[in-house]
Amino acid sequence: MGASVNRWIKLIAGTFMLLFLGLLYAWSIFNAPFKSVYESWTVSQLSMTFTISMIFFCLSAFVAGNLAKKISTQNILRIAAVMLFVGFFGVSMLNPEDSATSLILLYILYGFLCGSGVGMGYNAIISTVNKSFADRAGLASGVMLLGFGLGGIVLGGTVGSVIEKIGLFPTFRILGILIAVVLFVGSIFITPPPVEPGKTVEQKKPDDFGYTASEMIREKSFWIFVVWTILLNSASLLVINSAATIAVSFGIPAVLGLIVSLFNGIGRVIHGAFFDRFKEKKSTLLNTSFVLCAGILLTLGAFFNAAPFILLGLIFSGLGYGGTPTLASTVILDRFGPKNYAVNFSIANFSLAPAAIIGPMISSVLIEKSGGAYNSTFWMIIILAAVAMVLRLFLKEQHAHK
Repeated sequence: MGASVNRWIKLIAGTFMLLFLGLLYAWSIFNAPFKSVYESWTVSQLSMTFTISMIFFCLSAFVAGNLAKKISTQNILRIAAVMLFVGFFGVSMLNPEDSATSLILLYILYGFLCGSGVGMGYNAIISTVNKSFADRAGLASGVMLLGFGLGGIVLGGTVGSVIEKIGLFPTFRILGILIAVVLFVGSIFITPPPVEPGKTVEQKKPDDFGYTASEMIREKSFWIFVVWTILLNSASLLVINSAATIAVSFGIPAVLGLIVSLFNGIGRVIHGAFFDRFKEKKSTLLNTSFVLCAGILLTLGAFFNAAPFILLGLIFSGLGYGGTPTLASTVILDRFGPKNYAVNFSIANFSLAPAAIIGPMISSVLIEKSGGAYNSTFWMIIILAAVAMVLRLFLKEQHAHK
């Protein structure tokens, strides 16, 4: 009973920590305050900060996966805490009078250090806690990713209010201290699963099977799955980044555009629980269907200029987008085993990078060529989802018990 309770404490602690790590996605909240301090900075220069942070998020997750073979999860989380403290606290020390140097330092402090700290923490928490939920890895992943996804929403609004009251730089100072404390304290609870008494030495090893990274990347199924995730993430990002604007275009209050973020979080738990019961084949079908339905509903909404269809389309976009990272964490564990999961999961996460480039790029081109209309964008969602639907047919059932 103790072990069972213990793993739920790990899950709660991991989710709480990921809530704070998810603040990395709240960069849009910092955009305007930075622009007011550094008026010479362009929109592209500011957005580059987030791009750099995402690149190092992926790279550092891979580094953390390899470090997990040599040092404990607690130490990885402590390293992440130090990086985030230095990153956030360092930003609070920027000189408002020196815009050129401050921009470079922002790229280093927020882009490199904060992005890397979040990536290391993200990988260490999910890969470790999931090992304690071999029977319910989908639910565990979904709950943790719900926390990570809601970080920018739940805490972002609070951070925005704090900036208005005390200013940008003091807020960064507080965040640096707060996040470091949360990670240091939370690291105490993020431990590998306990060994059950009465088992042989071989049976006591929870990580005694699985593919190495080199074995995994030689598997055709791995690349099919990666392309599948890129297609669905790209399709969803055609809408996610412009949800509020799309809502306003069809007479829906901008605030309702945020419904995508809400259902993005809900989708993570739904897909995780669904995976535990029905496994990969039906889970990937459900996720692809959500994105396809989103495209169809949005297209109908644009054709008939019907706000209800648009609203439903935004809801399904959120559900579809939320499912992909959850399935990435569970499918990699199920297909390729727990032995090298930390590294293998981090490699799968690299699929976020091309999707983050492809989705917004296609969206901007299509909107520009259509004179600001979204019809072609919605059609592209259907096309990408349809290709993903066909691609998933080539994913045969595979489990890592080698």
